[in-house]
Amino acid sequence: MTLHPDDVDLTTDLAGLHLSTPIVLASGTAMYGREISTFLNLAETGAIATKSVLARPWPGLPPARAATTPAGMLNSIGLQGEGIRTLLDEHLPWLAKQGATTLVSIAGHSIDEYATCAKAIAEHHQPVDTLEINISCPNVEDQDRVFARNPDAAARVVAAVRTALPHTRITAKLSPDVADITEIARACVDAGADALSLINTLLGAAIHPRTLRPALSHTFGGLSGPAIKPVAVRCIWQVHQALPHIPILGGGGVRRGQDALDLTAAGASAVSIGTVNFEEPDAAVRITAELRTLLASHGIARYRDAIGVAHRPLEPR
Repeated sequence: MTLHPDDVDLTTDLAGLHLSTPIVLASGTAMYGREISTFLNLAETGAIATKSVLARPWPGLPPARAATTPAGMLNSIGLQGEGIRTLLDEHLPWLAKQGATTLVSIAGHSIDEYATCAKAIAEHHQPVDTLEINISCPNVEDQDRVFARNPDAAARVVAAVRTALPHTRITAKLSPDVADITEIARACVDAGADALSLINTLLGAAIHPRTLRPALSHTFGGLSGPAIKPVAVRCIWQVHQALPHIPILGGGGVRRGQDALDLTAAGASAVSIGTVNFEEPDAAVRITAELRTLLASHGIARYRDAIGVAHRPLEPR
């Protein structure tokens, strides 16, 4: 009997966070939801990860801050944002009114700054049940501050946030620019992370064809888009194999339903979409529909049954 796409159950779970669909708007690509809500019903989208904020407003890096590449884009925004207070006071109440499922993303230039953000969340009247800790943004002024490159530094950030928020669901966002991503993943989980987000952008650079100088003011930026999908699949595979009980929010180069299914098969419990949102702000609707059709064609009635399927022995048809 052929399975109809409408009969496929797309619900999933990310460390206790229920998602109606597995498609999540990646942090930094949908800001705080207001602009993209013109094209999407946020209540019908799996979730939105808010733009990473610091303890206080931050101007970010000077222009030029973005450059196109043959298979994606480079960005060097430098964590520009309005700060944790504005997020809590203005943006989260608005998202709640839209019925959006939200992952609050925080970043920091120091462990103390992460802790300050976490304490602000703990003391605020607006509850936050799911937090994404961006410890891997490659766009800060000092590359040595990318905490996700060192297991001890990554663990200290997670532990500081966990101390301030003992009951909040914590997801640590990791960088692929490491020798062994499973080592970083284990350190974060041991320090208190409930889930992991894989992957953030890769560090890259581009030369401007006219000036023959760096295309970005900061020289280096985060590479995203289709070019990084194989790296995302590899990282998700490795972490799921090492820590099969830890939920993974997979992301990196997802443009189609097949991309989302590939990351899911490698071990992702949900899938974030990022760069595609800039050119197709309602891409989540299309990708969700494509994913549903693909699952039906494989005879998979529940999305959850596809999580990590590539790790299992192939069943004879």
